[in-house]
Parts: sequence; C-alpha cells; structure tokens
Amino acid sequence: MSRLAVPNLDDAPEASKPVLDAIHKSLGVVTNLFRLIANSPAAINAYAGLSGPLTKALDVKTRERIALAVAQVNGCDYCLSAHTYLGLNLAKIGPDEITLNRKGRSSDATADAAVSFAAKVASERGHVSDADIASVRAAGFADAQIVEIVALVVENTFTNYLNEVAKTDIDFPVVHAAEAA
Repeated sequence: MSRLAVPNLDDAPEASKPVLDAIHKSLGVVTNLFRLIANSPAAINAYAGLSGPLTKALDVKTRERIALAVAQVNGCDYCLSAHTYLGLNLAKIGPDEITLNRKGRSSDATADAAVSFAAKVASERGHVSDADIASVRAAGFADAQIVEIVALVVENTFTNYLNEVAKTDIDFPVVHAAEAA
C-alpha cells in the first residue's frame, strides 16, 4: 500500500488533469507513478516539462538502458519493474542486455559508454572524473548529449526517489533491485 495518496483520475487536482489526459492519450493508461506525481500540479508539470523533451534525447534503447542503470543504483523496484517492461516491450531490448544495463553496462560499445557514464553520475551524485568525461566523449558523445545523459539521470532519480518515499504499488511485472541483476 502506497504511503502517499495515488489519486484516481477523477480525484486528481484539476491543474494536474491536462498532463494526465496527455499521458492517457499517449500511453493508453495512466500508471500509479503519474497519478502519484499528480498530487502536486507543480511537480507533474515540472516532470512533464523535463520528460517530454527528453523523449527526443538519444534513442529509446539508450534512454531505457539509462533508466535501468539508474533505477538499479537507486534501488527502486517500481522503476526497475517499469523500465524492464518498457525495455522488453517498447525498446525491444533482450533480457541479457537488461541484465547488463542494470549493472551499468551494455553489449553495444556506444551504449555502454552512455550507460556506464549515467550509472557513475547516479552513484557518485555527479562527482565524475575528467577520465569519465573523456571516455563518454571518446565513444562519440558530444557535449549536448552528455548534458542529455545527465538530464536523464536526473529525471529517473526523481521518479526513483519519489517511488521509494511513497512505496508506490507496482503496476508492472515486479522486478526487485535486491535480486542479482
């Protein structure tokens, strides 16, 4: 049972409903996470303002790989469950790759640089080395893309932390961070 209210669509604050309606139109469903964030119109609008444009950052596989790595670093079962489902079904990432992603790795060399860097940003709370920057650049990432990787870490860290605070009921097939990746 969630420790914070997860309003149904009718009970959400009026100022949150336009974002929830857009999510419903886009995904066909409004998950517990989005309904949780909707408690605060400011938070749901801020989240939408960050996450919407980031759907154009990098490619969907890399975004999902980063989400998996960050969720594992932060120990968020809700987000691991959600992004495992999305990785398998939306991004078409295989189970072995998802296991690597949870470890902050990838079998694809370019994706590995992005995922490794994202995991390092998350685990070190942004305190990365010059060598870490050089490594992601050597894999072909421009400064704009490095900024996008950090923005994806921030987006995912927000949802990880919120879901851990709330203990949001998981509405995906459950994956546990404590289980070996």
